[in-house]
Order: sequence, then structure tokens, then C-alpha cells
Amino acid sequence: MGAAIGAMLVGAGHQVHWASQGRSATTARRAADAGLIDAVTVAGAVAASDAIIAVCPPDAARELAAAVLAAAPAGWSGWYLDANAIAPSTFAEITAMGQGSEVRFVDGGIIGPPPTRSGITRLYLSGADAPTMAALWEGSYLEVVVISDRPGAASALKLAYASWSKASQALLLTARAVASAQGVEPWLLAEWDRAGGDLRAISERAAAAAATKGWRWSGEMREVAALVRDSGLPDGFHLAAAEVFARIPGQAPTPTPEG
Repeated sequence: MGAAIGAMLVGAGHQVHWASQGRSATTARRAADAGLIDAVTVAGAVAASDAIIAVCPPDAARELAAAVLAAAPAGWSGWYLDANAIAPSTFAEITAMGQGSEVRFVDGGIIGPPPTRSGITRLYLSGADAPTMAALWEGSYLEVVVISDRPGAASALKLAYASWSKASQALLLTARAVASAQGVEPWLLAEWDRAGGDLRAISERAAAAAATKGWRWSGEMREVAALVRDSGLPDGFHLAAAEVFARIPGQAPTPTPEG
């Protein structure tokens, strides 16, 4: 997603830097294909940029923000757009890290796949400087929507969407796992087929996606749980979904912000 978002900026006429230190060869190829300029380190990327776009696993959002703030030159007054799947309360923690600096924070949330064509991906923004950030992608495939001048609104929308889209997949995976453990999975699948809605195929797609992305979704579900809890509602659904995704075998290890 990060390389695709960067590619949209390159296509809109901007120079985009990234930090290759600690990253994989696969990531480096994606960055090169997207036309990104290798600044090697986080400090190099910050020094060369007027704005930082953070797109990383939610568990790494705080650590990445701290690394950027630590690397920023004295007096750096650029923008920091956190476009990660984090709760508004987590975004507030990140902005608090920058108190006393001149960094301007913008809240973002991405819904949809990597933007390879028009009409499939939205970047929602909120905060006082959201319109400034939105202008960066003018003319690209990425649809950017400013929804509020209130920081945290974009993150709330992203996680409200994920609270169903991903948690429902965890529920399907749980249903199949329970049926399998009890020796009744063929009959469950038969009932799903009778009910319509293609639940069998949806569960199979969910299992395939979770095999490589479950570790990332687990962190996202914990962020959703924080949002739900902060909204005065029970967070158990999404804490359970986080555990379901964490238990999926065959997943890649959680990377650090640099890797």
C-alpha cells in the first residue's frame, strides 16, 4: 500500500523519498517500480521532505512516529500524515509526542486496495491541515476526501469500516474452525450453501488472505477494540477477532517500522 500511495504522488508530479535501511529486497523493488527515491535512512527521508506519509502496520505506528520525530532536523515544520489503521486515541498519543515541535499532524484512513485504477481506493483525511494534504494527490487515481477539521475523525471512519469488514471474516473463520474441531464442517458448509450468499467461498478467501495478512489484521482489530471501548461499547468482539487472526498459521512475522 505504501508504495502504491507513493506512486500516486510521483504521478502527480512530486518527488517521493523512502528509507531503505532494514527493508527487504522485495520492498526495495516495489519502491523502485513506484519511482521512489531512496534516502536510505529515516533521517535522510525527513530532511529531504516537506511532508511525511506514514503507512505501516498499526502496531508500528507509534514507533514510526517516534523515529520520524527523533530524526527531524531542528525547526522542521513539515506535515506528518498518519494514514495507519489506528484508533483516534492512538493518533492523539502520536500527536502528543510532537508537542513542543513545529510538526503539523494530519489524521488519515485508507479504505480499499492499493490504488491501481480510479474509483477503488479512498484516503479519508481530518484535521486543520487536511486540505493541504489532500491537494497533493490531485489528478491521481487515489480519491482523497476531507471529512472533518477534527483530528481523529478519519481514523474513526477507517476503523468503523474495519470493525465489520475484517471482524466478519474472523467470525466466519471461527465458525469453520469450530465445526471442523467438532467433526461437523461438511454439514455446516452444506447449510451455508443452502442459505446462499456464498459464505463458503467468502470464508475460503478470508482464510487465504489471513494466512499472509492475519498478523497485520490482528493489530488492526486491537485498534478497533480501543475505538469501540472509547465509544462506550463492549470491545470483546474485536479483541477476540484479534486473537483469531493471531492464531492463523503460516503468517509472516510482524516487522519493525524499518523492516
